[in-house]
Amino acid sequence: MFRAVSPSHTFLGLPLLQLLLLLLQAVGRGLGRASPAGGPLEDVVIERYHIPRTCPREVQMGDFVRYHYNGTFEDGKKFDSSYDRSTLVAIVVGVGRLITGMDRGLMGMCVNERRRLIVPPHLGYGSIGVAGLIPPDATLYFDVVLLDVWNKADTVQVSTLQHPAHCPRTVQDSDFVRYHYNGTLLDGTAFDTSYSRGGTYDTYVGSGWLIKGMDQGLLGMCPGERRKIIIPPFLAYGEKGYGTVIPPQASLVFHVLLIDVHNPKDTVQLETLELPPGCVRRAVAGDFMRYHYNGSLMDGTLFDSSYSRNHTYNTYVGQGYIIPGMDQGLQGACMGERRRITIPPHLAYGENGTGDKIPGSAVLIFDVHVIDFHNPGDPVEIKVLSPPPETCNETAQPGDFIRYHYNCSLLDGTKLFSSHDYGDPQEATLGANKVIEGLDTGLQGMCVGERRQLVVPPHLAHGESGARGVPGSAVLLFEVELVSREEGLPTGYLFVWHEDPPVNLFEGLDLNKDGEVPPEEFSTFIKAQVSEGKGRLMPGQDPEKTIADMFQNQDRNQDGKITVEELKLKSDEDQERVHEEL
Repeated sequence: MFRAVSPSHTFLGLPLLQLLLLLLQAVGRGLGRASPAGGPLEDVVIERYHIPRTCPREVQMGDFVRYHYNGTFEDGKKFDSSYDRSTLVAIVVGVGRLITGMDRGLMGMCVNERRRLIVPPHLGYGSIGVAGLIPPDATLYFDVVLLDVWNKADTVQVSTLQHPAHCPRTVQDSDFVRYHYNGTLLDGTAFDTSYSRGGTYDTYVGSGWLIKGMDQGLLGMCPGERRKIIIPPFLAYGEKGYGTVIPPQASLVFHVLLIDVHNPKDTVQLETLELPPGCVRRAVAGDFMRYHYNGSLMDGTLFDSSYSRNHTYNTYVGQGYIIPGMDQGLQGACMGERRRITIPPHLAYGENGTGDKIPGSAVLIFDVHVIDFHNPGDPVEIKVLSPPPETCNETAQPGDFIRYHYNCSLLDGTKLFSSHDYGDPQEATLGANKVIEGLDTGLQGMCVGERRQLVVPPHLAHGESGARGVPGSAVLLFEVELVSREEGLPTGYLFVWHEDPPVNLFEGLDLNKDGEVPPEEFSTFIKAQVSEGKGRLMPGQDPEKTIADMFQNQDRNQDGKITVEELKLKSDEDQERVHEEL
């Protein structure tokens, strides 16, 4: 546009300012029209032939504007165009830098509005004109589109488009942020987008890495929040612009999605989501833990889940087997606890990230469910649920044959096995390696009728490999009730006497007195001793098999009969062995 000065001055690209509502409605009120007698125009005629749907602000006096225009005479002949120069007019409106008609015609204009202005000579270049370009007393026609408007009093304008339901923290000065953005000029012309590069824009806030307006616009933002940030030129790229995409004196509009935020001074953040009652022990460094987790980025993007593999994550805590933030975050947890662990990148995968799912400088959020943990030095934990109904003077000891009911589950409540499913109690001889070591230990010392809860660590159960239906490294929870108990026999014995054996044992065995004892006579004699209460067989075994094993032990030459020379009591054999060893 032209300066309102001597006609000898050449055309200049002039910026736009805001127009008063009174002048915007000039046409409607009859201002700027020819007189009823067909005389000359008294004021600018304004034709608003494209009005945008939204108009957040209108040009006012003193505003700085950027606009394009075509200037023609009444016959349509063009005398000037900013399009031909490929340069927007950028100027302050209403301070005498434009011809009066343009100053008035721009007032009240919206960004992206298109107007046709008819400027009478006395509001243009008057009776002098511009030598060689505009004749004297020329009426000028301008087709104008407004592309930008701002004022030196403007600040950064922030509008929240979407606010997340949960906001663990907001952006502060010196924070490191990762965000996506679309950048446009005020008229909507795109100049840059992070989405086209396939990665977030990562930078520090308030440290001079960003234009001042963006530094201000990001403050107070939550991860997952979407904002519209409008930045005036003096808080953006100012008079120089940036390259070929951001012109001088351009207002910038950013649509921003904040992905995450952290500070290099951040530590692991813990949030208890569910704490089970009766937490008597918390995890410490050196414990072996089994847990489930969902791992997500701060914007909610899921990057990994143990549930998808249908298997817990099993590891030592505090031993460097997992990222430092998780090592820290799992300590102090209770069995069955659900907690959220937020880990800054310097305690996770750092600036480089890992794989194709965890980007560099990413804050990680783990929602963890602790299934169980133990220490390789843990013993069986025993808790008496109910004592025996009667006074108990004898308790289950190694070698005893017992019958007991049990329920077995994982610590998260998952049922594994129960004797009640089979109707009959479980039978076992304690100390005979018939049950897992931890259960064997927990059953010892029980009275008939007593109920106990046993917590058995995996090294006393099924170990790292687990068993059918039992996961590897699983801590087992047993509820047991001792139903009956039979006193066991000393190690290596199949039968013991309740009193001294007969003086002449062979004669008692040799029922038909023929000098040898076949299996039938041996079995008849032993059964008679048991029925008369003079002795007892090893409990929990098939009597026939036990008696057959006893006979086999005495039939030294394996000829199917026992002679007096072959018959020896185990006590005598043990005594002979002691003498031989001495």
